[in-house]
Amino acid sequence: MRYLTLLASLICVALSVSAAKADRRVAFVVGNGSYKNVAQLPNPPIDAKAMASTLRNVGFEVIEGSNLSRDQMTEKLLDFGRKAQGSDIALFYYAGHGIAVGGTNYLLPVDADIKSEMDVKLGAAINIDLTLEQTMGDAKVKLVFLDACRDNPFAAKIKSNSATRSVNVQSGLAEMKSGEGTLIAFATGPGQTALDGQEGNNSPFTRALIDNITKPGVEIQQAMTSVRAQVNEETHKGQLPWGHTNLIGAVYLNQAPTTQVANAAPTAAGSIPVATAGSSDGVELEYWRSVKESNKPEELNAYLTAYPNGQFKALALARLAAIKSGPSTTTRTLNAGVDPAAFTDEATQLTEDQIGLDKNQRRDVQRRLTGLGFDTKQTGAFSEETRTVIKRWQAARGYPSSGYLNKPQHKALLSEVVATPPTASDSGQKAARRASAPAGSSAPAPAPQRSSPGDAAGAAFVGGVVGGMMGGMFRR
Repeated sequence: MRYLTLLASLICVALSVSAAKADRRVAFVVGNGSYKNVAQLPNPPIDAKAMASTLRNVGFEVIEGSNLSRDQMTEKLLDFGRKAQGSDIALFYYAGHGIAVGGTNYLLPVDADIKSEMDVKLGAAINIDLTLEQTMGDAKVKLVFLDACRDNPFAAKIKSNSATRSVNVQSGLAEMKSGEGTLIAFATGPGQTALDGQEGNNSPFTRALIDNITKPGVEIQQAMTSVRAQVNEETHKGQLPWGHTNLIGAVYLNQAPTTQVANAAPTAAGSIPVATAGSSDGVELEYWRSVKESNKPEELNAYLTAYPNGQFKALALARLAAIKSGPSTTTRTLNAGVDPAAFTDEATQLTEDQIGLDKNQRRDVQRRLTGLGFDTKQTGAFSEETRTVIKRWQAARGYPSSGYLNKPQHKALLSEVVATPPTASDSGQKAARRASAPAGSSAPAPAPQRSSPGDAAGAAFVGGVVGGMMGGMFRR
């Protein structure tokens, strides 16, 4: 009996991996913000880049673009249509201006110059219904995300030039019905307008999508419930995403392998994740990547349960031991007096936004991280490289490793003494003191202090390097 159970489990795993290899996922991801004839939107290109990265991490081939003209969008759509033909999951994401005229929704390229309803219908804008039908029609699962409900200046132009006849132009997008195997999600309800978000960050809707739709083991409709709740809370009930779904099975963009074996019954196409290799090693690798930086023992134990003799067993056990014993002695010294919330509260894009860091303050964060041995470019913008460095710093200090900051963690970083090279003004002051000293005399060396800033800086620098090495070990 034990042999038969083991054999059945192995067959389930083999089938899962075989299906994963055949699973084909294609996504169209575009963010338009640099409009030529109306006010620009700063965030859609940032939204699109973040979404494209998120989807690639779960096996999508992404046709990506930013600030596209009408011809450029058409070219991308033709490419998407060819690659999405017969796919298991076809996903369409657009951020930017959209408009509803006569109950039909249109996407707007950056070179759109719309003055009347005729301009829209003669091709200055892109008909969403027709586009989805032509590019995704025969995909098994179709997912559509439209972050295109901004307050649209084109609507006023059309209305002002249509005084002699009736024209129905909505502020946001019109309601759409989904066909079989389709989920459509809008940033907000029909006819409503959505927030673009703080400049330089993601919109509330896109941020919630990125946070939820690729969580391991979370079905897409469950994920969209979390998306609505997150946006509603973040906007203080000012924006509530809306959607329509006609899916005929469970769809997972990132299903944990333990769930695959337990639920061997068939699910909707695309429910099994893409493995990174042609064997179960690829599935295990994806699972390990999803938990390797976790500070939650239950997640690491789940990996060990699924793979009791897995290739990452030693690392998982070491990570568990580190969590149990807490940070190293050096790190505990650096963390003395730190708000306990820094160790327990996971930081997100929202908590970082609440700090209100401007460009100079972001550059200061990067400077401090570099001074502590976690080298990163000091640009004043938090790139993917900076996010990775923040994760390493968080892991070294025993904080939840998310790559984002919250107020307790930011305060803790500011409290660390950073080793920095002497500035030009410091050198000038020393030279001036030497010049003012009497000839032939030598200024006495200052008496050693028991706790000088230089000593503290050196200790912090060494601690930072050690912490960086620890964080790098876990990251790998």
